[in-house]
Amino acid sequence: MIIAIAAIGMNNELGKDNQLIWHLPNDFKRFKTLTTGHYIIMGRKTFESFPKPLPNRTHVIITRQKNYTAENCIVVDSLKKAIAVCPKDEDVYVIGGGEIYNQSIDFADKLEITKVFHSFEADTFFPEIDITKWKLVSEEFHAKDEKHAYDFCFQTYVSKQ
Repeated sequence: MIIAIAAIGMNNELGKDNQLIWHLPNDFKRFKTLTTGHYIIMGRKTFESFPKPLPNRTHVIITRQKNYTAENCIVVDSLKKAIAVCPKDEDVYVIGGGEIYNQSIDFADKLEITKVFHSFEADTFFPEIDITKWKLVSEEFHAKDEKHAYDFCFQTYVSKQ
């Protein structure tokens, strides 16, 4: 199953200057829980935004740079090739950035979204979730607290196709 996982603001904001624009520890925990042990597909800029590769995950990096290499990672030049190198019988997570989400939304079987209830200045956005193609199957609200500056909720969508 191909699963796109993202945290997005009220206007589908993902980030600015190749960085997240909020800090939500419970979102990080959920991301880690869901993606650990799986293949994760990302664009080069998303990969380079990490201080180091994420532990216990197989990184598949999409880039148009011809001789790009990253230690212990799989590097390909298209989403189609990224999907092809992943196991067919396992969950595979698409983790960004904006262009990779745009390319993958039509391939995805499921969306794991953290909706942040605030608007942010951003330069990267998640594609619009078309409710004629996606069904919301679970939603879990979290109020802001001392560790979370914003209200947010975890949402799971499945493809209607």
